[in-house]
Amino acid sequence: MQSCELVTLVSSIACCLAQGRTADEIALLSCIFSQLGDTLETIAAHRALCCGNDDNINDDIFFGFQSERRRER
Repeated sequence: MQSCELVTLVSSIACCLAQGRTADEIALLSCIFSQLGDTLETIAAHRALCCGNDDNINDDIFFGFQSERRRER
């Protein structure tokens, strides 16, 4: 997919999501998707800085799942 196609796709999705919604609902959706984007950026930065090549193990430690897996064994 070319970058302009991606922009068009995202704009089309935004228009579909906004259709039939109030300004307040659209503002809430905007905040939700902004937070989603920021959280994904945080995860990507964490992986780049802390995780090296083994994302799964370090994500487990980051999110607290490693200790649960140890208890299950």
